[in-house]
Amino acid sequence: GAMAVGAITRIVKAMQVHPGNSAVQEAACGALWNITLGVGASRNACMQATMSAGALPRIITAMRAHSDSAELQEKACDVLGSIAAGADALRDRRRQAAAAAGALPLVIAAMRAHPGKAAVQEAACAALGNITAGADAQREARA
Repeated sequence: GAMAVGAITRIVKAMQVHPGNSAVQEAACGALWNITLGVGASRNACMQATMSAGALPRIITAMRAHSDSAELQEKACDVLGSIAAGADALRDRRRQAAAAAGALPLVIAAMRAHPGKAAVQEAACAALGNITAGADAQREARA
């Protein structure tokens, strides 16, 4: 609801104000992930609010700036996977936006940088699966 939308806006603002602070970025990604994990219409609204607030470029920036932080990479992959999920009509647009923002190479880089961290590998695999789901159908539709 409105409370979640307000929280999302504040979280994204914190990411913008503290780009060099990996703890802030990690906490922000974790919070966005929790907010986008809901169910039904409220989840769809939260995912759209997350996109509208400009979270995607902030998540990408955080992944680039803090590639050495396994915890941040895990949380960033979690939230990328979450916003690329859902059953609403705008899901494919969110997937395309994540791919266009450069999420896929960063998720793969996270896997390479943290091979011994199962949580990173798991979150990264989920993100890759969700972002790329339906890509073949989209390509065929354009062909």
